Amino acid sequence: MNLEIKIAFGILLPFLGTALGAFAVFFLKKDLGGHIQKGLLGFASGVMIAASVWSLIIPAVELSEGYGNFAFFPAAAGFLAGIAFLLILDLLVSRLHIEKRKKGEQKFSPGRSFMLVLAVTLHNFPEGMAVGVAFAGLLSGKGAVTFAGAMALSLGIAIQNIPEGAIISMPLSADGYGKKKSFLYGVLSGVVEPVGALLALLLTSLFSTVLPFLLSFAAGAMIYVVADDLIPQSQLEKHSYTATVGVALGFTAMMVLDVALG
Repeated sequence: MNLEIKIAFGILLPFLGTALGAFAVFFLKKDLGGHIQKGLLGFASGVMIAASVWSLIIPAVELSEGYGNFAFFPAAAGFLAGIAFLLILDLLVSRLHIEKRKKGEQKFSPGRSFMLVLAVTLHNFPEGMAVGVAFAGLLSGKGAVTFAGAMALSLGIAIQNIPEGAIISMPLSADGYGKKKSFLYGVLSGVVEPVGALLALLLTSLFSTVLPFLLSFAAGAMIYVVADDLIPQSQLEKHSYTATVGVALGFTAMMVLDVALG
C-alpha cells in the first residue's frame, strides 16, 4: 500500500467513525451502554491529548527552531488561536439555540434538529482540519510528524466520533424522523471532516511557512473539544471511573505508538 492510499484512509477514518456511530440507529433501541460510551469517550480523550502534544505541538516547536529562544511563539499563538476559534463557534451555536428557544421551540422540532446537526458539524470541521494538518506535516518531509502519529490522531478522532454519530441519529429516530433519514443526518454531519482535511492539506502546501502555526492551531482545537465536550460528557452520572481509565489507556497507547513507531 503506497503512502497516498494510506493518507487517504487516514483522512477518511474520522468520517467512518461518525458513519459507524450513526449506523447504531438500526440496531440499538436506546443508546450505547454507560460503560462503553464513557470508556470510548475517555479513550478518545487520552489519544487526542497525547496526539496534540506529540503529533502537533512538539513538531510545531521543532519546525520553529529558526526563531531561537522564541521557538515557542508559533506553537503558543496557534494553540490559543485554535482554542479561540472553537470557543467562538460554540458561542455562535449557543446564541442560535437560545434564539430558537425564544421562539417557543421547546420540543424536538425541525429547527432543533437542524441545531443539533449544525453543532456537531461545526465541531467536526476543525477536527478534520487537524487530521489534514497532521498529514501535511508528514508530507512536508521535515520529519517533524510521523505517519504513526498522524494515524493515531485520526484514530482518536474516529473513536470519539462513534458516540457522536449515535448522539445525532438516535434522538432523531426517537422523534419520528425514521431510521434511514436519521442515519443520513448522522452521516452528513461527518462529511465535513474529509473536506476540512483536504482543505488543510491544500493550505499547508500553499503556505508551508505557516505549518508550525497550523499544527498548534489544530492542537488547540483538539484540546478544546476534549476539555469542553468529551471529558465533561464522560464524567456525567455514574461510570466516571471507566472514563478515567479510558483516558489513561488512550494517552498511553498514543504515546507508545508515536514514540515506538515514529
